[in-house]
Amino acid sequence: MLEEKILDTIKKNDLIKNGDTIVVGVSGGPDSMALLNVLINLNNNNLSYKIIVAHVNHGIRKEADEETKFVEEFCQKKNIQCFIKKENVNELAKQNKIGTEEAGRNLRYSFFEEVAIKNNANKIATAHTANDNAETVLMNIIRGSGTSGLKGIEPKRDNKFIRPLIECTRAEIEKYCEEKNLNPKEDKTNKENIYTRNKIRNQLIPALEEFNPSIISSLNRMSEIAREENEYLNKQVENAYKDMLISENINEKLIELDLKKFNNEETVIKNRLVLYTINKLQGSSQNIEKIHINDIIKLCKNNIGNKYLTPNKNIKIMVNKGKIFFKYNLEE
Repeated sequence: MLEEKILDTIKKNDLIKNGDTIVVGVSGGPDSMALLNVLINLNNNNLSYKIIVAHVNHGIRKEADEETKFVEEFCQKKNIQCFIKKENVNELAKQNKIGTEEAGRNLRYSFFEEVAIKNNANKIATAHTANDNAETVLMNIIRGSGTSGLKGIEPKRDNKFIRPLIECTRAEIEKYCEEKNLNPKEDKTNKENIYTRNKIRNQLIPALEEFNPSIISSLNRMSEIAREENEYLNKQVENAYKDMLISENINEKLIELDLKKFNNEETVIKNRLVLYTINKLQGSSQNIEKIHINDIIKLCKNNIGNKYLTPNKNIKIMVNKGKIFFKYNLEE
């Protein structure tokens, strides 16, 4: 049943095509072992692809070496190529002055990309589940994220990162592992309420289940609605951008928009237009906060004199002669 459900998710979201080469991130835990086993079983005449495994040993727990050996031996039995990376995540976190969670995530994705490039893989599969998605939505709400944060973890990102388990609950996956005698390794730190995600998983969700036993399903349903609405708004923003675009010189990192057309847009479109334009220039809109967007919209509305704003050290936004100028890299 679970394999059929995952196949439905794959088809519905166009996650895998015949001839794909897929790097599967496998920790040795229930989610990733279920993902690997399902992808092995679905790889037949109807859907044919190549599987490569990437495993990261974070060097934090004493059981980590056992988990690495477990993943290696499983891959050997299934005749699947397995790439291993061992790193001290605690040291990486100190060096980069970030949390261990972030350091671990950066390490994993960097290694997955590295393995994909080495093997000409066009997809990277991670074992995110419906529970992970619900936790992410709650985390984003707590952090004060905008509506885009409600979309949670998308089934597919950048046409490369795929999450075939995203509609499966943790309970379904644990049952599948038991039925298939996969004997996955349990990460005991998942029970420790040190990290925000663990607190949400172990404390907040059980508390919410007292009010709504189907809270995971409810959050995932809301997430799906948010994704659909976000896609619609993104299309409206693209159309508005094209309509008000005066010039776009990506080499010189300069974009000019029509000020009057910008000011005539609804606030929700203006908010996203600012982020969309900055993202075009610097490849992301990270660290551009609501207060920056509000200031930019106010600058455009007032249009007094030759004024400008610098929401970060790389972006300059100026209003002059009926135009909005977005300029990247002030130091160049």
